[in-house]
Amino acid sequence: MHDPRITKLANLLLDHSCELKRGETILIEAIDLPEQNLTCALIEGAAARGATPLVTTKDLTVLRSLYRTATPEAMKLAGKLERNRMEQVQAYIGVRGSGNSSQHADVPSEKMDLYQEHWLRNVNDYRVPKTKWVVLRYPTDSFAQAAGMSTEAFTDFYFDVCTADYAKMAENQKPLIKRMEDADKVRIVGPGETDLTFSIKGIPVRPCAGQRNIPDGEVFTAPVRDSLNGVIHYNTQSRYQGTVFSDIRFEFKDGKIVDATANNTERLNTLLDSDEGARFVGEFAIGCNNYVRHPMLDTLFDEKIGGSLHLTPGQAYEDADNGNRSRIHWDLVLIQREDYGGGEIYFDDQLIRKDGFFVVDDLKGLNEGL
Repeated sequence: MHDPRITKLANLLLDHSCELKRGETILIEAIDLPEQNLTCALIEGAAARGATPLVTTKDLTVLRSLYRTATPEAMKLAGKLERNRMEQVQAYIGVRGSGNSSQHADVPSEKMDLYQEHWLRNVNDYRVPKTKWVVLRYPTDSFAQAAGMSTEAFTDFYFDVCTADYAKMAENQKPLIKRMEDADKVRIVGPGETDLTFSIKGIPVRPCAGQRNIPDGEVFTAPVRDSLNGVIHYNTQSRYQGTVFSDIRFEFKDGKIVDATANNTERLNTLLDSDEGARFVGEFAIGCNNYVRHPMLDTLFDEKIGGSLHLTPGQAYEDADNGNRSRIHWDLVLIQREDYGGGEIYFDDQLIRKDGFFVVDDLKGLNEGL
């Protein structure tokens, strides 16, 4: 039976996110999907708009074998071929499912580094600044399990969240953009040891309201690279390169992570030692999608949680660039709502958000539904 929610989502991706035009070419990448209804809807929708759809499908089991047997030569060639294809298109939609979200947990870190450096980074260095792109997950049994929900209930939640009123969200974000553009010093305070200061002066601020990630809902910038001092203790689990991390704590001195601990401290520090930029921060963002309230071990959802923020070791985005370069970009989330322990955000010593709620009048529209 045809699900009209799939058509609605496909239309959102093609028109709002990619703004696909007649004569353009779009690459649709379907990774480990349980079925291809959305892929087909995207193909047919692109063609109906006078665009040319290209499609590639990938399987995480196959990719695991490629990563485990990786050599520099193989990863460089794969990256070269995929980048060449990316250079032929004007738009990109990446849809990822997963029967097993820990499929790559046993890939040796040095092999994943080869993939990250020579394949993924090479492609993304072109895709992110040069194409109209959007990425999203697709509902699966394992995804629902991570969210603590039945598959049916999670699928309903998924479509409700992914097809939110992004035009209204964009309007509500405008005062936050202005405040972040005007701010110099940011202070983050939370339970326990969390007390971190840094500057965002002069770094561009970018809103996210359905253009690049679905679901969406954040406003991001980057800290001045050497300005971070203090401690942040994240309260949200994160899966990165197949490993689940929790209880992550960073201590910063002049921008650099000088002490890092977690449930798996050895693996954490191996990742942070991937290259020089991995111990510096490439993104600071405030989450403001109030339909997403609890973490589910999926970055695209977790980083948008209403009342959250994320502070990201690794690569900075070119459109909010602090100069940091790394093969990693790891969005780590701190939820500051009262049910997660609370916390505050200050801009230039003015309290902006407390316990997840914006407290200044011009930002209170972002509290809707929280």
